[in-house]
Amino acid sequence: MKAASVKELKDALKEKSEMELMELCLQLSRFKKENKELLTYLLYESHDEDSYIHGVKQEMDELFGDINRHSFYYVNKSARKILRLTKKYIRYSKKKETEVELLIYYCQSLIDLDPPLQRNATLHNIYQRQMTAIRKTVGGLHEDLQYDYTMIMDQMA
Repeated sequence: MKAASVKELKDALKEKSEMELMELCLQLSRFKKENKELLTYLLYESHDEDSYIHGVKQEMDELFGDINRHSFYYVNKSARKILRLTKKYIRYSKKKETEVELLIYYCQSLIDLDPPLQRNATLHNIYQRQMTAIRKTVGGLHEDLQYDYTMIMDQMA
């Protein structure tokens, strides 16, 4: 089965009634956890971005606290998992400020991690890639925000 294009879907959705649209959304939410999470964000959390960021940071703290630090293998695996979740939450928001906030927080958490970042090449590379991504994203923000985030990144380096 070939998926329809976005334009085709948009045109088909225009023809549906409000009740049919609600049923389609509910049916979508039953199939994938990610669809349900996105719908939850759009309905309940998109109007208050600060509380959304705070909630994601709390979840990141819990995940960083649960890392098995006995082997760098588990530390690397957990760090990548946390980054994957963070990127998923960033995709929900689509706001550059949220992306920068969450990635900076992720990098700060990596720096604060118990086995030092510099002792593991994989963790250090993850950190460097995220810092590069942050710099690229910050370049597209308002000048005042660019200055604020650049100051934070300079303190981290």
